[in-house]
Order: sequence, then structure tokens, then C-alpha cells
Amino acid sequence: MTTATFTPKLITTLREGYDRDNFRADALAGLTVAVVALPLSMALAIASGASPDKGLVTAVVAGFLISALGGSRVQVGGPTGAFVVVVFNVIALHGYDGLLIATLLAGLILIAAGLARFGQLIKYIPHPVVTGFTAGIAVIIASSQVKDFLGLSIETLPADFIPKWQAYWAALSTINWVNVAVAAGSLAVIVGLRRFAPRLPGFLIAVVLSAALVAILGLPVDTIGSRFPDIPAGLPTPSLPDISIAKVGEVLPSAFTIAFLAGIEALLSAVVADGMAGTRHRSNQELIGQGIANIGSALFAGLPATGAIARTATNIRSGARTPVAGIMHALFLLLFMLFATDLMAFVPMAALAAILFMVAWGMSEYERFFVLLRMPNGDRAVLLITFALTVLVDLTVAIGVGVTLASLMFMARMAETVHVDASGKQDAELDAEDLQQRDDLPAGVEVFRITGPFFFGVAGELLETLRRMGQSPRVIILRMRLVPLLDASGVQALQEFAKHARLAGASVVLSGVQAQPKSMLTRLQSTRDAGLFQFADNFVEAQALAVRLVEGQSQDG
Repeated sequence: MTTATFTPKLITTLREGYDRDNFRADALAGLTVAVVALPLSMALAIASGASPDKGLVTAVVAGFLISALGGSRVQVGGPTGAFVVVVFNVIALHGYDGLLIATLLAGLILIAAGLARFGQLIKYIPHPVVTGFTAGIAVIIASSQVKDFLGLSIETLPADFIPKWQAYWAALSTINWVNVAVAAGSLAVIVGLRRFAPRLPGFLIAVVLSAALVAILGLPVDTIGSRFPDIPAGLPTPSLPDISIAKVGEVLPSAFTIAFLAGIEALLSAVVADGMAGTRHRSNQELIGQGIANIGSALFAGLPATGAIARTATNIRSGARTPVAGIMHALFLLLFMLFATDLMAFVPMAALAAILFMVAWGMSEYERFFVLLRMPNGDRAVLLITFALTVLVDLTVAIGVGVTLASLMFMARMAETVHVDASGKQDAELDAEDLQQRDDLPAGVEVFRITGPFFFGVAGELLETLRRMGQSPRVIILRMRLVPLLDASGVQALQEFAKHARLAGASVVLSGVQAQPKSMLTRLQSTRDAGLFQFADNFVEAQALAVRLVEGQSQDG
């Protein structure tokens, strides 16, 4: 166990040297992210069945701890859409104290997972399962906001999906058209700014404009102040919830769900951050940091927290250099809680519903979802079953069933790929060409030979090898003649590897791809991923293509 593996990135970056220029860049990035997180944190808290101040408390406490103790340079944490469903259900079944206990337990589970080095296990979650439950959560979040978007008069909204829509249908005659106008206008502002001025904080501008309009004109719409009249200013005093053995037993399944979601989203966000910023996160330390952050959030009566992909991406695009940016984002939010909490009362619920519609749209990954629908029947079934169970039954059931089905299909496919001919010679036996693959390798070209099924774990090993090489090659040849099977997760892994290679200035050539893997690559490659790799029928052709690519790069240079 190396010390570096469990060293927070904040300590590493400060040891490297931290000057005024770094602080200026981090402070500006932190302010930008705080502007985005301010309305979003309130909206997510309300959608989860809590008051808006709980979302801000989570963003301040957990956001600070995730940046200070996590394993990523630029990760920003806080409440996210992934928790809305499970948090709403826990509060409905066990009360807010039950949620705090579940969040404390989830924090302990995450710390244990990090110490046990479970951080690498994220790459073994099948991609159709991740996409299925993420899209399902998006549908649930959007469905939960119909009441506030339309201004419907419904005293108690059912938690389950179908009864909820039955309640909407029954209350359709109570639509508040002024409320609809405010919601639609807020949505139009957000979409318009994303399209024509993406650098501006669309969420905050929509909230400020709608609040000003409602206050000045005295429009008859629900606001945060009318629904939550007693919002406290600042952070509450930290304390433990009322814990009992019986209560722990009741919320333990929810705690595991929260820990699983927090770990999945945090590590996915860290991987995205690495791709955008060219950094490398420490997955096990990230889990430990997330665990401590969730314990801290629960002590201050906050919500579960994890790494937020959208806020992390905003942090990077705003010029963040170190974890200090995430810490500054939390401090700026704390200043708002201390000195401007009264302004929250003017925010219309309709504007927050519009924000959550946009959050749901971003979570849905609709492009990826429709691309995965072109998979073979088995993988498509995993995607659709996971999606349906998430929406109609339960998130925990959906993940369990999805992973189990994907694992069974993977084992069945592996059994079908083992072939031994009458002479006893196995297909995977090396020939002279394989043993001499580096003898005539052109300058600037690197080659890897892959044997067996390709999945996320293999991509991670390739990326690690690429990093250890120091100077990146100009062309990478992946020899895939002995890869009998490629599923959706394998395609995703190949695409991620090719994207990292392209960021490093290298082209990727796939050599000797068999029929099934080539079919999968062709079927599942979206338009935005076109051109990530080129194909060669055999290794000789791949070498010739690599030479042409190197020469072309030299001429361009």
C-alpha cells in the first residue's frame, strides 16, 4: 500500500508549489461554479423532498470536504440528480432522521470501499446498466417536476411513477397558466443562453429574472418563501441524529444504494475530469474523500453528496488548476447562506422546475441511449430492463437485475468463443508474426496485441501503459485478431482509449478486427465518435497505414 495512493490531491498540488496566479485562477473558477451550484442545489433539495437550505448546506460542507480530501485535482462535489429518487423515498419511509443515518452509514461504506481498494471496480459495471439507470433517474426527476411546472393543485403527490401520473391527469383542470408562463419563460432563457451564450450562468439568470418578474408584478405563483417560510441563515450546529439499532437495520439497504450511487458518479466524474484536464485521479482516495464528505454532510443535516459531472466540467472550463477551486466554490456558497438567504424567498418554484427539467435532460444521455438500442438483443434487453425497473420499481432492484443479466450474458458469450480444432491447436496460439511484431516497427509507432474479450479493464491497462511511456507515440496499432467478442462496454472502452490517444496527438489503427467486434464498432459508434480509429485487415496493412499517418502528420507539422 503506497502512501501516494491515499494522499489527497490537495496535499500533492500544494507540495508542487502554489502561487498567486494559481489562487487567482482557482478563485475565479470557484466563483463561476458557485453561481451554477446555487440554484441547482436548492432545486435538487426540493425535488428530493427536503427544504432548499439542505441543498446549500450539502454543497458547502460536502463540496469543501470532497475537494479538500478527494483524489481528483478538479472534482466539484455536492447534491446531484442521481440521489433524488432514493432520498425522496428514504424521507417518505423513514423521515429526515432516517436519511441522515443512511447518509452516515453510506459515508462509512465508502471509506471502507476506498481502504479496500474497490475504486478500480467501477470499470466492470456494464455500460448498458449505467446508461439504463441514469436515463431512468432522468425520467423520474422530470416527472416529479410536472406539478410545479404546470402549477397543479395537488395536496399529496404519490411517490410511485404510475400513480403520480394518474394524479397529474386527475388535477389537469387546475393548471395555473401564469405559472406555466413563468416556467416556460425560465426554460426558454436557460436553453437560449446555452445555445447563444454558453459562458453565462443560465440557471442563475433564469432564477433572478423570474423572481424579479414575480415580485414586481405580484404574479400568483408558488415561491420558495410561500412553501418554505422559515429558512435558516448560515450553517446549523453539527449534531448526530437519533440512532438506534432498529433504525440502522431499516435504512441499511438505502445506505448501500447511496454509497453505490456516490461511488459510481464520483468516479465517472473523475474520469471525465481526467479526460478534459489531462490529469489522473486516485480512485481509492476519491472514495475515502466522498465517504468523509457524506459523514460531514449528515452531521450538518445535509443530503448525500458525490462528484457532480456538470459542475466539475464547468470548473475545468473556468480555468481551475487545483482542488482549491472546489474549496472556493464552497466558501462562496457559504457567504450567500450567511448574508443573502432572504433572497431565496422570492424564487418561483416554476423556475426551479425548469432547472430540473434541464438537469434531467442532461442526465438522460439520450444520444448514447439510442445508440445502445442498436445493440444485439441481449444487451438491448439489459438496457431496457434496467431503465424500466428504475422508473417503475426501484433503483436498487434495477442495478442488481441489470448487472446480473449482463454477467450471465457475458459468461454465455465467453463459452461460445472457446474453440479447439481436431489437432488440439487453440485459436489463441501465437504465430511467428505475433512474436516478431516489433521488429520492423516504424518510428513514432507503438503496437499492442490484445487477446480475449475487450472491456473497461483492458482499456485502463492500455491507458496506464500509454502514460508510463512518457512521450506519446504518433500512431498506436491495436492488434485485435484474437479478440473474439466486443460488447457495448468494450466499445465504450475502445472509444475512451481512442479519445485519450487523440488528446495526446496519436492516431489509433485497429488491425485484424474479427466480424463480431467490427460489427459492434460500426453499429454503436455515434456521429460524434466518428473517425476515432481506422481499420486494417492485417498487421502488414496496419504498418503501412501507420507509416502514411506518420508522414502525413510530419507534413502537417
